[in-house]
Amino acid sequence: MKITFYGHASIGIEVGGKHIIVDPFISANPKAAHIDIDTLKADYILITHAHGDHILDVEAIVKRTNAVIVSNAEIAGHYATKGFQAHPMNHGGSWNFDFGKLKYVNAIHSSSFPDGSYGGNPGGFVIEGEHKNIYIAGDTALTMDMKLIPMRTKLDLAILPIGDNFTMDVEDAIVASDFLDCDKILGYHYDTFGYIEIDHEAAIRKFFDKGKDLMLLEIGSFIEL
Repeated sequence: MKITFYGHASIGIEVGGKHIIVDPFISANPKAAHIDIDTLKADYILITHAHGDHILDVEAIVKRTNAVIVSNAEIAGHYATKGFQAHPMNHGGSWNFDFGKLKYVNAIHSSSFPDGSYGGNPGGFVIEGEHKNIYIAGDTALTMDMKLIPMRTKLDLAILPIGDNFTMDVEDAIVASDFLDCDKILGYHYDTFGYIEIDHEAAIRKFFDKGKDLMLLEIGSFIEL
């Protein structure tokens, strides 16, 4: 499984021979100016919630790739009415896709489209690939529901927001990693705006002091599990 960071909360995943993009907000992010969305491969686009900083590039990518949009029922329905392929999900539900098993899990946040229309309830995703399992938290506060995930799935990586203000901060993300029984963390949703700028060295040190590994990737960089 290859995981690429495209900035903010945008992630690329290659698993089972398929390409997945999560929450594509790239073209309007100055920090990701070197990423050309017209070169990105996508068989699926996963959307955690409807905020503009998570859906900006969805339509541009789908029009070129014919990717299937996977999200909550309201977001999936929104794109289906536009003629795009969409797979609706809701909290607690899972589906076996050709890249692996995908489960839609709870997140504590808000969700509305940029025009203010209803975007359903926010969520996160658990992907069980052929050999590795990952959790993509989406935008969320620390929640006790995270304790439920390792009861069903042993995680190899948790992708957690750490920017504070709109989501968890670093300290809450450390607690989340305890709840998730996962000490390997990829941080995201930080530095894009002034509200969510963090001290990278301090964040990494706080995780290290708890015996955990926090990875903060350069935009365009990747890890392999």
